[in-house]
Amino acid sequence: MHRLHRALRSKRAEALQRGTIAVLEIGTTKIACLVLKFEAKPGTEARAGSSLTDRTGFRITGAASTPAHGIKFGEIESISDATGAIRRAIAEAQRVCGERIDHVVACFSGGRLHSNLNFGEVELGDDPVDEFDISRVLAASEVEEPSSESEVIHAQPVNFSVDHRPGMFDPRGHRGKRLTADLHILSVDRGTLENFSTCVENCNVELAGITTSAYASGISSLVEDEQELGAACVDIGGGVTAISIFFKKHMLFAEALPLGGNDITSDISAAFSVSGRVAEKLKITRGGVIATSDDDLERLPSDQGPSLSGPPRGSTRSQLIGVIRPRVEEILENVKSILEDAAFDKLTGQRVVLTGGSSALPGLEDLAREKLGHPIRSGRPMRISGLPQAMGGPEFASTVGLTMFAAHPEDEWWDFPDPPLANPPTKPVGRLMHWIKEYL
Repeated sequence: MHRLHRALRSKRAEALQRGTIAVLEIGTTKIACLVLKFEAKPGTEARAGSSLTDRTGFRITGAASTPAHGIKFGEIESISDATGAIRRAIAEAQRVCGERIDHVVACFSGGRLHSNLNFGEVELGDDPVDEFDISRVLAASEVEEPSSESEVIHAQPVNFSVDHRPGMFDPRGHRGKRLTADLHILSVDRGTLENFSTCVENCNVELAGITTSAYASGISSLVEDEQELGAACVDIGGGVTAISIFFKKHMLFAEALPLGGNDITSDISAAFSVSGRVAEKLKITRGGVIATSDDDLERLPSDQGPSLSGPPRGSTRSQLIGVIRPRVEEILENVKSILEDAAFDKLTGQRVVLTGGSSALPGLEDLAREKLGHPIRSGRPMRISGLPQAMGGPEFASTVGLTMFAAHPEDEWWDFPDPPLANPPTKPVGRLMHWIKEYL
């Protein structure tokens, strides 16, 4: 586990030293690629302990978005088709920026995510806490060795305590008798990860980091107060709805639900006997989830252009909404169940932020508020320098979040040196309750 992620970190550092790195969102419906150019911030100089990203800023110099092929429900269905789609996105981004892409940081949405929050505790000596003490307490967290079917993708320290003084992001330099830590472990299906890695490497670029769309969407769509007080990001994509929970500025939970906008499109296609292309157009231009009396009078166009027939003559927008709403309710009911299982209602904030391409359906905010029982808002990714206006919508939340992950990744277990002595593991605790109860 450490060897893999340390190798990725090393490649990322190599790319940043050269000044250019690309991010790649591999979705069910689209492949998006952004090229990041790192430049020195005015008036900054290298100093002891400072990292390259402390001294540099970045701007987008190349961007491309192409249709995805060979991917279903966030999983690779055809290696060759998916590789071809990824290669086209990278080639177009290279053409726009005018330079070669050698390293990419990627994200994907599928993979049967599994979250667990682990607890570790060690005794301290007379000296202040240092990196080896942090390594010891992280090693003391009872982390099961990845099985042949899973791979750890994140191992993030989310809380440190010295003598039961919680809420420390960085305990180095503190003195005490006991150091404890909470470690969020996010695992993913090993086959899924290997398939995506194969597709990327087939495009003659090196993988310099990998995460999930659940994490990337959360860090780009949740504002600082939401990440601090507790909020959930629900990214309704084409094939997958990615759910992440943040608290005290850390992700504590993530899950991927294999339902999304493509299921809505398929329902429309079957109900009105139209092609997937026409169904997608109807969803985008006439879709919604809350019908009014006016919708009974609004006719759907039966002529969709040359060789494309639309719904039967006389079909109404009310009927279209009647097809869309049940599938959206199914997605929201699943999201509610996931949030309940993750003890989301114990957090202070409890806001749910909707993002992703299918979050733009008219009326979705009101329906989600009714079904989930939490404050709801629609989220868009934050603006970054050089981002094309066309990529500022909620469907690019993961893509924009990837730039932040590439430039400023959160500390992970493997970023600390191996401890000089092994420590016996302590008993693990539940997913969320152990940590948040300290703040209630």
